[in-house]
Amino acid sequence: MKINNIFVATALVSIISGCTTMDQYPEDSVSPEMYFQTEIQLRQNTNNFYRMLAPSAGKFNWYEENSELLIKDTPTTELLGSRSIPSNGSDDGWGWGQLRHINYFLQNSYKCADVDARNRYDGVAYFFRALFYANRLVMFGEVPLYDTPIGSADIELLMKPRDSRDAVINHILEDCDRAFERLPKEHMLTDVNAWTALALKSRIALFEGTFRKYHDGDPFNPDHLPWEPLLRTCAEASKKLITEGGYKLYKNGSESYRDMFMNPMGDTDEYIWARIGTTVGGIMHEATNNSISEGYAYTKRFMNLFLKKDGTRFTDDPNWKTMNYYEECQNRDPRLAQIVLCPGYKQKGDPEETIMNFSNTKGAYQYIKYVGDASEFSFRSSKAALPIFRIAEIYLNYAEALAELGTLTQTDLDLSVNKLRERAGMPDLKMDDANHNPDSYMMSEEWGYPNVTRSANTGVILEIRRERLIELSLELVHYNDILRWKEGKVYEKPFYGMYFPGSGKYDINGDGQNDIWLYEGRKPNDRKLKLFQIGKDIILSEGSKGFAVRCSIKAHERHWDENKDYLYPIPTTERILTNGSLTQNPGWDDKLEF
Repeated sequence: MKINNIFVATALVSIISGCTTMDQYPEDSVSPEMYFQTEIQLRQNTNNFYRMLAPSAGKFNWYEENSELLIKDTPTTELLGSRSIPSNGSDDGWGWGQLRHINYFLQNSYKCADVDARNRYDGVAYFFRALFYANRLVMFGEVPLYDTPIGSADIELLMKPRDSRDAVINHILEDCDRAFERLPKEHMLTDVNAWTALALKSRIALFEGTFRKYHDGDPFNPDHLPWEPLLRTCAEASKKLITEGGYKLYKNGSESYRDMFMNPMGDTDEYIWARIGTTVGGIMHEATNNSISEGYAYTKRFMNLFLKKDGTRFTDDPNWKTMNYYEECQNRDPRLAQIVLCPGYKQKGDPEETIMNFSNTKGAYQYIKYVGDASEFSFRSSKAALPIFRIAEIYLNYAEALAELGTLTQTDLDLSVNKLRERAGMPDLKMDDANHNPDSYMMSEEWGYPNVTRSANTGVILEIRRERLIELSLELVHYNDILRWKEGKVYEKPFYGMYFPGSGKYDINGDGQNDIWLYEGRKPNDRKLKLFQIGKDIILSEGSKGFAVRCSIKAHERHWDENKDYLYPIPTTERILTNGSLTQNPGWDDKLEF
């Protein structure tokens, strides 16, 4: 997770593309009076914003978004509940230098006589300013708003207190509108366009609206800030993008979902904005390597989300807890076998079946999303484009906003969620059916998200969440979903993998041949099978049997504080420098007296 904000990691510094001019910088020797004169200079300057604020696989990997759904051996500090108050303002995403560059550009772009060029690149600047503040709203809540570049002599501005959440979200939405009005509407995968601004508006309005709703009256929304207008804003922005943006789902081939996430150039019909890797300078990412050798793996909780192929719930089967890996992969939503390594999986370019790397997953489930062929096995060799925004998310934003408002209709579902189900080869989501029979599993304390709104729409809200958790897995949105749904306690639950009834030999892929041997006591003398000692190589939830436990609670005690962990703390030095005008976030005690 590192610091994964609503759109990407706050501290990320670059987007790499073989298709744009993002590698150009203005010369330091050019004075401000002589600069900002031409379209080329405006473009060069705004290219820096991509470096500062867009996601980079060199700094953050989509597939490292550790959560209750995907985990590695060592959880992040967010999951452990071990975050501390940073001492320096540059720590944990508080820095403001990026904003100064953006505001400086907007202050000087008028020098370009080309009105069309000025409008376009002003639009880029407004978009990135909205993104800057969206990231900080998610991390810190209230923050100071600045529309002009400030320097060391601007004492009054430097001592400014935090602006309200209302002021911050309105500023973000206004900048999204300014960007939409100025940016071109043509599809440009690596350059932001008008639709990118609208996608940003959809995402941040959904975040803030649901955050306020689920935190109503708690330390993070003590004043009962209104949430309905923001969800209406999300729905309006989403519908405009859906009906006017010209984006559509990728549907080529029999495994369109899997294939889309292996495409090095991305899909310009579904992807609104993406990071494109190149072979130049080795600027690629590590999805394949991390899947095969680094042990990132999905949990049982994620596997349970997938419906059966006929649309019924897997967890309604009374035997779901004790099914073996082969059984639980059968007759499920086809996306399961396109996201998780299931029996029968063949890596692209390899005619032979690939069996799960049990040594790395330790009984959890190996992911295959973004995973390419054998040429991508090594460090920084994965070529798949990584989406920042895609139309699938906008469908889900639209449906969720309306469902939380209580105004969702079946027509709305057909315009959004059911397009995803149709692409997956799954039956449509029927609103009445979902609401008449809400999924008790998804509301349970042990396995679900129990804080969900209890209303006539509870069932359909849960089903929209199911679609979101599956469809957008490993796309840097899930941690922020947990924040806005007020479900942080989920991180205290065990990270379970497959079920094993005890020691013995196991046929992992169902081909009639044993693949692994779980043993207790003395190590068996067998060179054909992979051997794993229970209690050492693999931990089972009930000692000699049960679910494989990834990141055992004994090794990694996890705690989520409902009164502080939904926001990051303000760095101590920033509070001192402002003589306390910057207040600390709820629950964080920095020992300062003001």
